[in-house]
Formats: sequence, structure tokens, C-alpha cells
Amino acid sequence: MATSVQTDAVSLGADFVEAAEQALCSGRLEQVTDAELERIMTAAVRLYAAKAESEGSSARPITPEEVTPTDVVVTASALIRSAGLNLWDVSMWFNRAK
Repeated sequence: MATSVQTDAVSLGADFVEAAEQALCSGRLEQVTDAELERIMTAAVRLYAAKAESEGSSARPITPEEVTPTDVVVTASALIRSAGLNLWDVSMWFNRAK
């Protein structure tokens, strides 16, 4: 049975997904501010990395059918630049044992 905290997290996740989909469908991307998106992306990246490191989780970070290759590369490139990494740094992590 889900706890109140789990239920709240699911609800908040669903709320964000709904807001993002509305912004994308309407073409009004400003409906989700840059600051809100940064906070959400930061939390999602930290949570995904923590789960992958502690649980050896093989959960996919995205639903491939829902994004384009361009979406993935634009986002990955922005994450790499934001973290002050370069492709050599990334290559060291890319091939490490899971």
C-alpha cells in the first residue's frame, strides 16, 4: 500500500507531466518556467543517479517512444555542459561496468 508521501510524489509527478504536456501541445512553453524546469531536472537527475548507484537499477530514464533522438541529444548535451564535463569525461563513464 502506498504511503502518503509516495502518493504525494506520484501526484506531483503527474501534475508536472500534465503541465509539461499542456505547454508542449499549446506551444506556450513559458507555462513551465526555466527555474521550475531546472529544479525538476536537478531532482530527477539526482534521484535517477542515486537509484542507479545504490540499487544497480536498470530502469530506463526515458520512454524512448515518447522522445526523439534530437530531444535526447539536446538534453544530454545541455546536462554535459551544465556539469562542466566534456565528451572525454563522458566516455570514461559511458563504458564503465554497470
